[in-house]
Amino acid sequence: MPKRFIPASVFALKRYSLRLLVADLIAGVTVGLVAFPLAMAFAISSGMSPQAGIYCAIVTGFLISALGGSYFQIGGPTGAFVVVVSGIVASYGVDGLFMCTMMAGVVLVILGLTGTGTAVRFIPRPVVIGFTNGIALVIASTQLKDFFGISLATAVPGEFIGRIQVLAANAGTASPETIAVGIGVLALILVWNRLVPRVPGYIVALVAGTVAASLLQLPIDTIGTRFGGIPAGLPRVRIPQFRADLVLTLLSPTLTVAMLGAIESLMSAVVADKLTGLRHNPNVELFAQGIANIASPLVGGLPATGALARTATNIRSGGRTPVAGMVHAAVLLVILLFAAPLASRIPMTVLAAILLVVAWNMGEWSEIPELWKQGWTDRLVWLATFVLTVIADLTVAVEVGMILASLLFIRRVAATTTVSRVTREYVERGRPHILQDKPIPEGVAIFRIHGPFLFGSTDKLTALFAQVADLPPVVILRLRNMTAVDATGLRALEEVAVALRSEGKTLLLCGALPQPARMMDKTEFHRHVGAENIVAHVDAALRRAGEILST
Repeated sequence: MPKRFIPASVFALKRYSLRLLVADLIAGVTVGLVAFPLAMAFAISSGMSPQAGIYCAIVTGFLISALGGSYFQIGGPTGAFVVVVSGIVASYGVDGLFMCTMMAGVVLVILGLTGTGTAVRFIPRPVVIGFTNGIALVIASTQLKDFFGISLATAVPGEFIGRIQVLAANAGTASPETIAVGIGVLALILVWNRLVPRVPGYIVALVAGTVAASLLQLPIDTIGTRFGGIPAGLPRVRIPQFRADLVLTLLSPTLTVAMLGAIESLMSAVVADKLTGLRHNPNVELFAQGIANIASPLVGGLPATGALARTATNIRSGGRTPVAGMVHAAVLLVILLFAAPLASRIPMTVLAAILLVVAWNMGEWSEIPELWKQGWTDRLVWLATFVLTVIADLTVAVEVGMILASLLFIRRVAATTTVSRVTREYVERGRPHILQDKPIPEGVAIFRIHGPFLFGSTDKLTALFAQVADLPPVVILRLRNMTAVDATGLRALEEVAVALRSEGKTLLLCGALPQPARMMDKTEFHRHVGAENIVAHVDAALRRAGEILST
């Protein structure tokens, strides 16, 4: 097997020690306790039984940690899949979901083996933010019935608008006891996470809400009354029914599941890299995600991917190697074997409150004002993706978002293409930008971006990221030949600035052409590097570098 496909766990075990084992055990237990209510809640919201989420978290959590390319990634069911999974189950049944999940797993394996893990970066930032916002809103809407204890004579409609109309029409049937427990749990999570961030509020709220409802003998819906409890013992392994007639029909949702799994897992791994200073292997990570999704349906589990909140909890709890993720899976298995009967007492409103917090946290709402500053093109892509995610479905939303983004990509490139006469004045204006006659002092490194820096091309900064720790104190990025930039390109530049600043180094930008300069001005990009570090040409950049080095 080529070195690039060696899992992170193999490298970690080469230097493993008792100290690392203790740290991983503590983190694994913590994450396992956090994952238990989330796994059940995601499964229930997807139209599946609560144990389907637990089975998925056990199997995929172990495989993603054991085979993946990240030291810290925690895998399992996530909120991103709720909308897609519920739609597949409603249209094609549980066997259709299992078939779709396994097909998506094969796609992910192929992506990993062919080295296309970085291709996920080609998805524009407004599309990612749009469907993330939309998914968060849809997830929140699916929890309103259980959070308020609303009684319905029929099933909750699958469409967002229909769901809200039905819930509003039956609001008078809401249960005061259910609302009281739900609000109490919601408030406890928010306050606890602010005051005691090292101990996840989900665990405390789950226990407190369940104990309170049991002691007060409140007449509210629980997992036991809704599903008859959770069966203890190991899940049965069963090969799902394969229907050849559904292959083409399921192709579109399969690609959606695969794309979501790839995006979510790699975004989570990138965040883990930022928190720890280590780097993951995206192709190995996608390969592991694929294997996990092929295995999950064999035990009746959901699609899985890297879970950002659980990965961050793992890091904050002291996890150091993939062993922590494997321990988290073992903890879930122990809970399933020995404490499953207790789970039947968990009120549905408690799980709903937990998912409302998850939906809010996953929404990335702070990104919307930033996108709004970047002009009507990015606003249009975001708005189309967001609205279609909510009122149509995720597949249509991403397809339309990508088509719009691609058309606007062409427009940007065309708008920045110019033909002009070379005159003496033109030559003189370009002289301050020329490097050939200027000495580069020690302590300075210069990079350049040549051509449009739009979605699909931002992975070209990988070489710079790979050597951040070894770069000198001042890095100059020449933008003289960067003809255009979009939201995705600006985010990549921001990440470079953050990475350099974390190493105590300074990024200078020089020579931005009109379109990139306008975009940076609109988005107040100077907040990330300092206004004094965005200069007109390389002459000014070298002078500024000298000032920094002399202090």
